[in-house]
Amino acid sequence: MRLILRWMLAACALLLVAWLYGGVEVRSFPSALIAAAVIGLFYLLLRPVLVLLTLPVTVVTFGLFLFVINALLFWAAASVLDGFYVAGFWAALLGSIIYSVIMLVVDAALRSLRLG
Repeated sequence: MRLILRWMLAACALLLVAWLYGGVEVRSFPSALIAAAVIGLFYLLLRPVLVLLTLPVTVVTFGLFLFVINALLFWAAASVLDGFYVAGFWAALLGSIIYSVIMLVVDAALRSLRLG
C-alpha cells in the first residue's frame, strides 16, 4: 500500500514539474505513472553504479556532480519513454532538481503520517 501511494505521488510530482517548468512535458497521468516507475528504477539500479564510478569527480566538486548524475538519469528516462519529454540537459537538470524537492516534501509528509 505504501509503495503504491508513493508511486502515485511521484507521478503527481512529475505532473507538477511539467506544469511548473516548460522544459518537461508529460502527456497524461498514465504516462506520468510509467515515467515515475522508470525514474525510480533508474535511481535504484543505475544511480549507485554511476555514483561509485564518478566518485573522484564527485569528491572534487564537493558533491555537486550528483546533480549531473540525477539530470542524466532523468533525461535517460525521458529518452526511452513516450509521453514524457525533456527538452535537453539543462531542462533535465532543472526538472530533476524540482522533482527532487517535491519528492522530499512528499517523503516528509508520508513520514509524518507514519506511512513512510
